[in-house]
Amino acid sequence: MTEVENLIYQFDNSQKEIMLFLHHMLTNEYLLTDKITFKNPCYYKNSWICYLKPIKNEAIELAFMRGNELSNHQGILKSNGRKQLMSIEISEVKEMELDIIKEILNEAIYLDETKPYASKRK
Repeated sequence: MTEVENLIYQFDNSQKEIMLFLHHMLTNEYLLTDKITFKNPCYYKNSWICYLKPIKNEAIELAFMRGNELSNHQGILKSNGRKQLMSIEISEVKEMELDIIKEILNEAIYLDETKPYASKRK
């Protein structure tokens, strides 16, 4: 069991179920590298693509680091007042719009592979 899986197993109920489902999809299907950053499971290819964060009401936030650069033509990514990060709130595995999530992941990975991240910090 990986360090990230050990962290996920510390959660209860639906949060654990959602995180395990997404973790296995991100690492097995998309072959992203997992790492714990700021006490959350994070996923990388060339750079930081996304992370999973437990939030209130037993939900999980799937957050995309370069969300502001994604098309969001599906209309489900929310910025919640953040400039760069955009996320999807997931309450149950069976409630997930998996086709849309995969479409967003494919776009995020394509962006990571074709346009290197350039920090705007000075």
